[in-house]
Amino acid sequence: MSVDVETSHTLTTTGSPEGSTSRALIVALASAAAFGTSGPFAKELFTAGWSPAAAVTMRIGIAALVLAIPTAHELRGRWHLLRTNARAVLLYGLFGVAGCQLFYFVAVQHLSVGVALLLEYLSPTLLVLLAWARTRRAPSRLTLAGAAVALLGLVLVLDVFGSVSVDAVGVLFGLAAAVCSATYFIVASDEPQDGLSPLALSGAGMAVGLVPLLLLGMVGALPMHASMHSVPLGGWQVSVLVPVLGISLVAAAFAYVSGVVAARMLGTRVASFVALAEVLFAVFFAWLLLGELPLPVQLAGGALIVLGVVLVRAADGRGSLAD
Repeated sequence: MSVDVETSHTLTTTGSPEGSTSRALIVALASAAAFGTSGPFAKELFTAGWSPAAAVTMRIGIAALVLAIPTAHELRGRWHLLRTNARAVLLYGLFGVAGCQLFYFVAVQHLSVGVALLLEYLSPTLLVLLAWARTRRAPSRLTLAGAAVALLGLVLVLDVFGSVSVDAVGVLFGLAAAVCSATYFIVASDEPQDGLSPLALSGAGMAVGLVPLLLLGMVGALPMHASMHSVPLGGWQVSVLVPVLGISLVAAAFAYVSGVVAARMLGTRVASFVALAEVLFAVFFAWLLLGELPLPVQLAGGALIVLGVVLVRAADGRGSLAD
């Protein structure tokens, strides 16, 4: 798999570079927004008595069920694509779907949410370092500057200095989530053999990611606790099905499919940095649904994240890894 997929193969079929890039950024931001709803939805499920493993399993299970029929239709007469792309599907399902979500939720049990998110979103930096190691060519100064600015903005948005709690176990799981997130972007942006579509990759990956969670739950390795109590959401008392469907349909099924589409159009590096916008959307949805207002420092951090993405995108557009 290539570490940074060029966008030229997409641009030749979708129109002008400018228009294609704009559409790709819109799709990537839509995916980030969808992923950003998972925090508020999950928080209400935890409040209602759900365990993180139960929430993750339900999220992936419903998404896999929803994507099953369109995935089967997409693969009709071409089931061999799963065999020829078995490695990508397995990596996507085990790391990008199951591992990333589960490790993050475990990290949250040991760390503050801000620190856990900060660790997970080290993935764009990991990808830059991986590209450096594989190509033996240093990233451009513009790329490094964009990475540094985006990470600084992420620190401000998460306001990690307000009440930081550090736990070695939590740090390890947070770093594991970052590795899984980086794997997700590598697999998602890679052009598969024989044209396995984003829908088919996401649908098959969901099914793959669901299997180990169910097995671990059945043997008692993962605590599975859930309840049907109503939950407060957006100032209303709603059925628990609202956050369950939200975290499954919006934050999983739509988010993952659109994420693959965006990653293939933008490439690994740019897509991973644009995905940092998920943090901004998470802050917004936390304010909208939970009444958690963003601080001025978080708004300043959001501006830095946008600037960092612009710098990385500019470096990518120049088509060079080194100055």
